[in-house]
Amino acid sequence: MPGLTHLGDLLAGLAPALHPDEMVFATVPGRLTDYADWDPLASFREDEGLTLVLPRHRAEAEGLGFDGVFRQITLTVHSSLDAVGLTAAVASRLNDHGIPANVVAAFHHDHVFVPAHRADDALQALEALSAERWRRRQR
Repeated sequence: MPGLTHLGDLLAGLAPALHPDEMVFATVPGRLTDYADWDPLASFREDEGLTLVLPRHRAEAEGLGFDGVFRQITLTVHSSLDAVGLTAAVASRLNDHGIPANVVAAFHHDHVFVPAHRADDALQALEALSAERWRRRQR
């Protein structure tokens, strides 16, 4: 089933879900295969090194340094990689509440990483955004 592309439908069906684990972004040398047994949630190769998104406890166990502790909010609506405006709408709403957002797009869903101490606020802000769009669709 293809993902949704219409912004109104995406926002109305956002259904954000907060994950319980604290996550961190850490940079490491080498290749992803060197860290496969760490089972990172995500990775990205940059010129400066390999970024891994890992549970905080794993990064600490491996002695990795990191800046900030985050919680993951999955936007459970099935969004298309061709959708326009979802990231901007989510980031804008979180910006309105002074909450930083680090967005990772995957095939089925978008995942927003927010500072752990603001996770509940972020979830409420995104739920309100979705409810507003849902009410607009019902008119």
